[in-house]
Amino acid sequence: MGQACVIGPTCRNEGSLGSSQDNVVRVLSPHVPDLRALELLLVVGRTRSLGAAAIQLGISQQAASSRIQTMESLVGEPLLVRSKRGSELTQIGELVSQWAARVVEAAEELDTGIASLKVDRRGHLAVAASLTIAEHLLPGWMVALRAEQVRGGREASEITMTATNSANVVKLVQSGTVDLGFVEGPEAPKGLHHRKVGVDELVVVVGPGHPWAKLGRRSVSAEQLAATPLVVREQGSGTRTVLERALARHRMVPPALELSSTTAVRSAVAAGAGPAALGRHAVRDDLASRRLVAVKVSGLDLTRVLHAVWLGGPQPPEGPARDLVALAARSAR
Repeated sequence: MGQACVIGPTCRNEGSLGSSQDNVVRVLSPHVPDLRALELLLVVGRTRSLGAAAIQLGISQQAASSRIQTMESLVGEPLLVRSKRGSELTQIGELVSQWAARVVEAAEELDTGIASLKVDRRGHLAVAASLTIAEHLLPGWMVALRAEQVRGGREASEITMTATNSANVVKLVQSGTVDLGFVEGPEAPKGLHHRKVGVDELVVVVGPGHPWAKLGRRSVSAEQLAATPLVVREQGSGTRTVLERALARHRMVPPALELSSTTAVRSAVAAGAGPAALGRHAVRDDLASRRLVAVKVSGLDLTRVLHAVWLGGPQPPEGPARDLVALAARSAR
């Protein structure tokens, strides 16, 4: 049987368990004025002037009169008596004003609470990022954000960063442990809002003593790469996910080593443990110093997208999180 509900002041879910009182959904009647009108009524009661109340609330006298008229229509009784001396509350107006005071006071508490949340977001930001982004991109973005805030006359935000693999970044964002995440991979994670902030490319690298280092302009095939024991990151790493997706058509042999950080992989490759595929940002200095040598691979797309991810609405949380995402996206252009 379906659930039946008659629209009105209360609605009961007849098919659910528990007491009937627990299952009553209270719906406000159409007689309840909105908060702005209630606030206006209270100010008129204090100032005894509709014009003065309008000025205090920053609205026109015409708008104030319209709000009072709408509220009187909802209540069904006159709320004000207008005279040359000003505006006085009627007895019904005084009664409604007493009830309205409690409502407006609660609304002010809610307003203050929401404002404090915005202040907290402005003052502190918790970020999690995949290791490549955390080591090579995010520090520069954080410095640039701080400089923007100082130039704008704002207090620089306190930012805490957790560096981990992309899978763990997603978990931290989903649990609300951090406000914002940055991940790398062939596609954005599902279940989170996201924005592309850049593109990176995996580069196959070997140590200078590896036979592939002497290939020159020649390249290895995707099949050769899959048939070679590689030094790889752990499962859940965006780097490893991109590599495995790219080689999905080929049977990959077991890895030579599985390591939990990009730094460890770079060191192992330089020591001769075998080839690895690492982000270009991560190996730029190693390639320049010839500590590592890049190897061309034919027929293989190792491009990966860098995404900012967050919970909530389609836009990043207001404050430094939104500013940082916008800055990262601009930096990638």
